Amino acid sequence: MSPSSLSRPDPLPWLLEPSAPGVRYLALRDLVGCAPDDPELSAARAAAYSAGPIATILTNMEPEGYWVDPGAGYYPKYRGTVWSMLALAQLGAHIAHDPRIGRACQYLLEHALTATGQFTANGAPSGTADCQQGELCWALVMLGCQDPRLESAFDWMARSVTGDGVAPLGARDAVLRYYAGKCGPTFACGSNNKLPCAWGGVKVMLALSTVASRRRTRVLRAAIEQGVEFLLGVDPAVADYPAGYSARPSGNWWKFGFPVFYVTDLLQNLEALIALGYGADPRLSRALQLVRRKQDDSGRWILEYDYAGKTWFDVGPKKKPNKWVTLRALRVLRAQSAAEPASRRRAVGGAA
Repeated sequence: MSPSSLSRPDPLPWLLEPSAPGVRYLALRDLVGCAPDDPELSAARAAAYSAGPIATILTNMEPEGYWVDPGAGYYPKYRGTVWSMLALAQLGAHIAHDPRIGRACQYLLEHALTATGQFTANGAPSGTADCQQGELCWALVMLGCQDPRLESAFDWMARSVTGDGVAPLGARDAVLRYYAGKCGPTFACGSNNKLPCAWGGVKVMLALSTVASRRRTRVLRAAIEQGVEFLLGVDPAVADYPAGYSARPSGNWWKFGFPVFYVTDLLQNLEALIALGYGADPRLSRALQLVRRKQDDSGRWILEYDYAGKTWFDVGPKKKPNKWVTLRALRVLRAQSAAEPASRRRAVGGAA
């Protein structure tokens, strides 16, 4: 299915404008589907690295491979190493195109990953959380990191979902156990009143979706099954997941933004579930309808959530049509459409 068949009017020409080189690069790569060696894609990628947010972030990196303060990199929000690398991954940066990215990946693995596989905010296993674990595992894969240490991070992440081999919170002598923050299986989180946190769940499932089916271990497969059951246990359009200290779900589920850090939205939930093979699942239908309803008369999506003034770059004014959010929405709709059977696509007027 071509990108232009996903919406009317077609916002793709807007995304391909050279004024936003970072968006243009990813639109050519992900929506137009240019081959990696396509001259137009290569030129767009070079522009994104020299004049876009990627360039801004890398310019602010210290020579050793960290941002602002040395160490695990969780602080300061949202310019430290963790947040800079999460942003780079979402911007389409890759080790193959700039050696500084490889240096940053090695620095993060050396300073934020524990011997037992937890990505930590404080240097100890107790500083782990589902959201950080999932988004950093995903980001490192997207950045092109192939370090074998990532295997332990994925293994801990999967076991923390299922509980397989992980001791309870109080078992202080156990090698692998839960902690006050990451306090139990199925995304239980101390910050969510010890209840399962769907924000963390989405991050973990998105990370697990990057592992090819043939390479998924037994525990990874079990974690995916358990996580999908949780995320689809309620209608994603309603997002009635455990809210911890609130009587209702966070309103941020329905605020589409860029970049996406630990605050999660409906688009990222769909992205994870579709990437795991559930694009044709009818339980996604209302959520997909909601995404389409948010499209304006020009075929664009507005920016509803951002980190203006807090990170290395801004993406435009809130409540206005936004190229980054539009790119995110189109990628989700394109991936979902590709997951539908050809007969279904023809029935709704799409290209088979």
